[in-house]
Order: sequence, then structure tokens, then C-alpha cells
Amino acid sequence: MYSISRRSFLQSATAALAWGAQTVHGASSFRLRYILASSLYGTLPLEVILPEVRKTGADSIDIWPLKHGNQREQIAEMGNEKFAALLAQHNVKLGCLTRYDLGPFQLKEEIELGRQFGARLIVTGSGGSKTLAGDDLKRELKALVERMKPTLELAAQAGIVIGIENHGGSMLASPDSVRWLAEFSPSPNLGIALAPYHLPQDPVLLAKLIEELGPKLAHFYAWQYGKGCMKPMPKDEELMQLPGRGPLDFRPIVAALRKTGYRGWTSIFMHPTPRGIPILPTASEVTAVVNEARKHLAQCLAKA
Repeated sequence: MYSISRRSFLQSATAALAWGAQTVHGASSFRLRYILASSLYGTLPLEVILPEVRKTGADSIDIWPLKHGNQREQIAEMGNEKFAALLAQHNVKLGCLTRYDLGPFQLKEEIELGRQFGARLIVTGSGGSKTLAGDDLKRELKALVERMKPTLELAAQAGIVIGIENHGGSMLASPDSVRWLAEFSPSPNLGIALAPYHLPQDPVLLAKLIEELGPKLAHFYAWQYGKGCMKPMPKDEELMQLPGRGPLDFRPIVAALRKTGYRGWTSIFMHPTPRGIPILPTASEVTAVVNEARKHLAQCLAKA
């Protein structure tokens, strides 16, 4: 454990309550809270993407950089003042900054940008070797948390949660590694951004993992493996990453989210091949398939 100021502690407690609190009105009032990933629209301009956010049932945008999108670079080019005006024009909030490219130790600038815009989440990766296992993996995960302490202090001061995404190419690749990182985390400002795509496609296992994570679940990707995203394929097959199109049963998964009173965002998600293009040719088509997946998740929740 490490010491933080009283102000940082209060901000951390607020973040923890916002992201992990149980619902007080019972399961019947539970709903998924959506955020829209800018990368779904490739490198389309923010002027085109932001009008789509509210159409998808979201009120917040998750900004991605190159190579998956370039909206972070667009913000840098237009400046904060113009970006703020665009957000206000379309009644959208900056909710999340995804910076997998920066890793967990180079987030100072993103934390400051997030603080200025009232963002609540930054998603990044763990790095490390995917070949690690057992005690070696535990040791490296503990070292990761130790090295992140300065970053977590900055995040606490800004009221931001750092979500580490599990990824098949990193040391945070297995269900056990996800559990261990959550266990070793000393701070309410460090949690898991859970991507089912990168885990066994077993809905019972995924549901159990969600329950075990509890308030350490900082972000949830409604994203399945389908037929993968690493090689060109017919568009209908590529879209099988989305809920309702591939074989993964989301009913136990959303039931686990409801059971734990999950209050973080859900991101309907997939990757296109090649990276950096919209998942479908036009913004309206992208929005339509996001809404199709959202409808499927609502049906799953109703049946769960």
C-alpha cells in the first residue's frame, strides 16, 4: 500500500463508488451504460462521429489514436477549445481515452487531458510477455502495480480510473492473470478493462470472472472472438465479433454484470482488417450495426 493525500483519497473513493457500487434499486433497475469507441468509425472526422454518439444510446465518446483511429490526433490538431465546442454542440462527453500505444507508464499527458474534460477512464495495456505463467507471472504483475504507483497518484488526483485491458499479446492474457492483477491492485483507480475477445469463449467462465472482479471491473467490451480480426475475410464474418452475430452467448455475461451491480461503461466493439478503416463504409451503417448489437444485449438481459 502507499500513502496518498486526503484530497486524492476522497477523489479515489468517489471513483470507486462510481465504478463499482451496487445498485440500490434492485436488479429490475439495472441497465447497461454505453460508451461509443471512435475507432469503430476508422479515421472519419470527429465532426462526423460525434453526431452518432447519442444515436447509439451513449452519451460519451471513447477516443482512440492511430492506428485504430486518429481522433486523438484530431484533437491535438484542432485544439482543446474547438474540441470542447464540438462536444457541447452534440451534447456528448469525453468519457474515455484509449492509449494502448502509450502503455501504463506514459499517461501523464492523457490524465491531464482527461482531467480538463472530466473524463473518468483511461484504457491501456499491461505489456510484458504472454509466455509468463505461475509465480513468474504473479511477480511481474506485482511489479507492474508497483511501477504504476506514480501514475495512479496522478489518476487519483484527477478522479480517473486506469483500466488495464487483457490482451492475447501481453502478460495480462489469461483469466488467472486478470484475477491476480485485480487482487494485487492497491488502488480504486486501477481496474480491469475486460475484453472477452481475448479470453476463452466460454460464457460461464466469463460470467464467473466478472463476478470475481466485482468493483475492479473498470470497463467492459461487448466483444467476442467470432472468426477473429487478424486477417481479411468477408464482412459478414468479420462482423461476427459483435454481440448477436457470433456464437458467444451473452446472457450469462450480462446476468453477471447485473448481479455485481456493474456501473461502468459497456463498449460494443470489434476490430476491422486493416486497422484504421470504419467497420462499415459509412457512419450511418456503423451506427446501425452498433444499435443492432445493443438490441441483442437488451434481449439477453431480459432473458438472463
